Amino acid sequence: MAGVRALQWLNLTRHGESTGNLAWREAERAGAEDAGIPERDADVPLSDLGRAQAETLGRRLAALPPDERPTMVVSSPYLRALDTARIALGQTSWAAPAAPDGLRLRVDERLRDREQGVLQGLTARGVRRRFPAEAERAARLGKFYHRPPGGESWADLALRLRSFYRDLAADAPGGRVLVVAHDAIVVVTRYLVEELTEQEIMQIEKEPIGNCSLTRWQGDGGGALRPVCYNDSTHLTAPGGG
Repeated sequence: MAGVRALQWLNLTRHGESTGNLAWREAERAGAEDAGIPERDADVPLSDLGRAQAETLGRRLAALPPDERPTMVVSSPYLRALDTARIALGQTSWAAPAAPDGLRLRVDERLRDREQGVLQGLTARGVRRRFPAEAERAARLGKFYHRPPGGESWADLALRLRSFYRDLAADAPGGRVLVVAHDAIVVVTRYLVEELTEQEIMQIEKEPIGNCSLTRWQGDGGGALRPVCYNDSTHLTAPGGG
């Protein structure tokens, strides 16, 4: 993906733990068909732990050397991502809104989570029970190309992210960017930046992206982004972490 290689640093993080994450874990544990999340996906808030994770992420960002600090921050419009970005930036002296040269938090709808269409809110058990033909179609096509009715495939997500990163590179050539979004955004960004195959990214996707984990690439000065870390949550588990 040539355009994004113009960046000096590309940093991605998933939002902090949300109440939706808690509901999903409980639904899976109980063998339920539906996670029972009352809000629309865009309005799912952070849990108390998620807010604490965002604070810890902010302290990790605050400790970055000056030449690695983001010069632009872009968030998904979904509440859980926006609040993660706001809380994290509030922990820094150089990016907090109150700082003299604080960064403006930008929002881009192309960073929203992958849309599930008619399968929204259903557990794997729920999909098999309520949409057995769709479950069979998904198994036949594979996760990367299966598009739920009214939703998006992973390939669809890659298309809108290609558009986002082209615009980002044009707006901030040589910049240091922090993107605050969702697990699928982190995974598909790796697919794009590292020019991976369907098989490679679907293998990588089996490792869940941690809430408030960091994934980073650094420009090598020669028109390429070099992986620095992927799905790194050490700042959350270190002594004194969230």
